[in-house]
Amino acid sequence: MKRIAIFLAEGYEEIEALTVADICRRCGLEADLVSITEERWVRSSHQVTVQADLCFDQADFGSYDMLVLPGGMPGTRNLEAHRGLMEQVDAFYRAGKYVAAICAAPSIFGHRGLLKGRKACSYPGFESHLEGAEVTTGPVEISDHVITSRGMGTAIDFGLAIAGVFCGREKAAEMAEAIIYGR
Repeated sequence: MKRIAIFLAEGYEEIEALTVADICRRCGLEADLVSITEERWVRSSHQVTVQADLCFDQADFGSYDMLVLPGGMPGTRNLEAHRGLMEQVDAFYRAGKYVAAICAAPSIFGHRGLLKGRKACSYPGFESHLEGAEVTTGPVEISDHVITSRGMGTAIDFGLAIAGVFCGREKAAEMAEAIIYGR
């Protein structure tokens, strides 16, 4: 079974994190919510507190197939400031393993040089941070093993794209129908 780590930092965008976890779990994937703090309870940008499945130091990164960075402010800045997480993002990228980010978080990939020569999208106003990318306004961009998306309104598209990578397009389409989603 494929495993995904979704990272929660103080100030994350709750819809972007929880939608991915929900869709992936419904599709039979293991999706762990991982706090980058020393506490499992993490407060979102809209003051919604969620209990993560585990803390960063408890994560077995060798067992994950994808790392997912939700956006939100100051969540995105907090993710980028976490040295251990950035080391894992770089390691996953170098190994050709999937990395995904939504909203403001694709800016992290741009700052790290992961978007050069790739199509990518982000929340409006963050395009200048997608360094080296061919910036689009699509809801989701999949460029090899890098997935980006634009924001809360594209969170279902993002979750379905991730599920589609690991479960196949047909399963993702079935899930879209099951959750009454039609774009």
